Amino acid sequence: MLSSRTAARASLSGTSSITIRSLSVLSSTNNTSSSLLSRNNLQFKSNSNNNRTAISPHYQQQRTLLGLVHAIDKRVYRWARGVLPPISKTENIALGCGTIGFDRDIFSGSPSLQHLIDTYEPKLSPTEQSFIDKEVTTLCSLLNDHDVVTNKDFSKEAWDYMRDEKFFGMKIPKEWGGLGFSTHAVSCVLAKLATQCFDANATVAVPNSLGPGELLARYGTDEQKEYFLPRLANGTLIPCFGLTGPHSGSDATSLIGSDCVVQKHPETGELGVVSSFNKRYITLAPVAGVVGLGLNLSDPDGLLGGNGEEGFTVALLERGHEGLQMGPRHIPLNAAFMNGTVVGEDVWIPMSSILGGQERCGFGWNMFVECLAEGRGVSLPAGSIGAARSVVAGVGAYSRIRKQFRVPIAEFGGIQEAMAKAGSDGLITIAGGDVMNAIVDNHEAPMVISSVMKQNCTERGRRIIECGMDIAAGSAICRGDKNYLGNAYMSLPIAITVEGANIMTRSFQIIGQGLTRCHPHMSDLLKALQLPPSEEKQAVQTFVKQFHKIVGHGISNFFGSVSKGIGATFSNKFRSKSAYKNGDDLLDFHEKQLLRLSNNFALTADLCFTLGGRLKFEELLMGRLADALGAIYLGYATLHYYHRRRGIEGLEALTEHAMLRLEREAQDALYAASENFPGPLGPVASTVMKMGCFPLGGLTRPYAEPSDVLTKEVSRLLTTPSEIHAMFQEGIYSAPEGTIHQMTDLINALPICVEADKVATLLRREKRDPTADETNLIAKADALRDALIQVDVFEHATAEEAQPGFVRPALVGTEERFASMDKTVFREAA
Repeated sequence: MLSSRTAARASLSGTSSITIRSLSVLSSTNNTSSSLLSRNNLQFKSNSNNNRTAISPHYQQQRTLLGLVHAIDKRVYRWARGVLPPISKTENIALGCGTIGFDRDIFSGSPSLQHLIDTYEPKLSPTEQSFIDKEVTTLCSLLNDHDVVTNKDFSKEAWDYMRDEKFFGMKIPKEWGGLGFSTHAVSCVLAKLATQCFDANATVAVPNSLGPGELLARYGTDEQKEYFLPRLANGTLIPCFGLTGPHSGSDATSLIGSDCVVQKHPETGELGVVSSFNKRYITLAPVAGVVGLGLNLSDPDGLLGGNGEEGFTVALLERGHEGLQMGPRHIPLNAAFMNGTVVGEDVWIPMSSILGGQERCGFGWNMFVECLAEGRGVSLPAGSIGAARSVVAGVGAYSRIRKQFRVPIAEFGGIQEAMAKAGSDGLITIAGGDVMNAIVDNHEAPMVISSVMKQNCTERGRRIIECGMDIAAGSAICRGDKNYLGNAYMSLPIAITVEGANIMTRSFQIIGQGLTRCHPHMSDLLKALQLPPSEEKQAVQTFVKQFHKIVGHGISNFFGSVSKGIGATFSNKFRSKSAYKNGDDLLDFHEKQLLRLSNNFALTADLCFTLGGRLKFEELLMGRLADALGAIYLGYATLHYYHRRRGIEGLEALTEHAMLRLEREAQDALYAASENFPGPLGPVASTVMKMGCFPLGGLTRPYAEPSDVLTKEVSRLLTTPSEIHAMFQEGIYSAPEGTIHQMTDLINALPICVEADKVATLLRREKRDPTADETNLIAKADALRDALIQVDVFEHATAEEAQPGFVRPALVGTEERFASMDKTVFREAA
């Protein structure tokens, strides 16, 4: 995706200047000179005027050596500067945008769970909670997911309700008519909508993340704010943002096919731009009233006059603007949300329509990147959070209600394995979302963590929904009102492609940007290499200083990895299988494992500098490191969640299951990296990495998948009326009593069916007949089971089939063949 891809490109290019092989000479020479200077006294004689009259041969030798060192420093610096490709202004902006925080702590090898707990707390105001309980519930009641997908649109009633209740203006400040909600509130709204209708989730997400609303509130002119923000808040104007093109994808640095040139209007002389653009994949474009367009502005005649610059610029165009074409639709898989094209040829755009006015020409990148974290790190994971809650609550109930061979399928080992995975992945996703929301609400824009959240949580969401589909089986593939999984199953792959496909996010963005933005010393080193020649002396000093720090950082993490790795081996070896039941021990143990893995990751990140510029081509390595970073961050988020919610019965078991899986993920990713470290120095780096991360070989790779006993316990908690099952029900749409709604009915039937099974077991054990109450309970449970395992059946699958006299083509062919036969039924032939 745009921002991360640009920053990753700049950071990976920058690493080409730094190789251990070339700069080891620098370090050793400096050490030699310092040693010599410390061993010899500087001797000279002075006359009465304090003029130096004699200098010892030793001092002359030292001066010569020191000059040689400086010459080598300068030569290596110039070599590095020459190898480093020029970093463009746009790339420099990308590297400087956003914030760093907990991600930097991981790259440093010293993250703190307590710091995370003390700093970030996701919370809802009473007003926000009321909106989720009332307005969001009402909107869900207006949405029939099957009808929405079949009709490829919402009803006008649903559209009007979203507008009237300001669903499109949740992030717009109250002073402009919006709701002024927190990021956490928006995430909770989107997650709840996803439990009823994924298309509603997508439709509400765009105006509250990358729609022009937040950009206008931050950067718009007074006139733009006064006109657009109230209309966006009350839904008069539905917004969209046009960036992606056929050739540039979502790469804001190229914007191929989206050029605009500063010109004066031929009739009025007004200053503006003439632009041609071809955008696709633009969510809400077919119904949008205003579009924010990402354009590549050029000013060949210098008409801006120093007020504004060339480069990425955002323009605001309303539907009906001369030359603007919006309306044609894409149909992403089976989804119904509006998505289409925005096209224009030689469109005149006055400077008053440039977001922020003329002075913001060329400033679009800054605007875009600072708002990107929310769309990528909050809105997209919210869909996965909704999927997690739906699968665990709905499918968990279904697996206990559905019987095969007179046994609830929840008792089958394969089902238990899938349920436990869905549950622990669900906890991980929810926990990661909570921390990310709190980070953004803390006025941070973490570009690296937002990439981790987007890639990791959408991928986990896909795995969660796949587990649910496998368990629900036939009932999950038959479309209709009773199917609460199928449309989500078809929608999650769409989320995986948004904001840059997950393959690119994982194998390029996360580590590419992370090494520069989050490594404690790399950023300053790169800045030194970018200083002008006139500041070379200071640049060389900074360069050498930062390189020494990188080496020291690597050495520190090497020994930290060794000591913590051996300690982790023994603590895992002698830890009781039930130790997790003590919450304090659970937190202490897993925090130590994450700290060890953070040291391993930081050491590996330092070793990446041995690749120099090759790193940007080693996407297999970067993908594995992204897996490790994601597992470590989400591990801390999961412990953060446990600390906040401890007291829920069974949360220890679920947290233990999730943490064991995350630790295994990080370990496997790091081990695979050590086995396949590329580059000319790959064998050396691989050896150093193995010695540091796994000093005792396989013995220091202690992390294993959860035991079968723990898996069965977690599955039991998720498929019975437990506090854990109730925890996943939080934020799910529950239909009013008397309304037929499959997920609500499954959840409500669960305790009845579980109680009936207990009675049946008791009757068999006691070998007696049931009482009247027991008979009624068993009959009620049987009736519920029979109703809830049914799937939808349709007399007509299409509008054509519903036409009078319609006969399916295959049956027409059958009649034609029988027409030429003497006998048309078996009894006639017999």
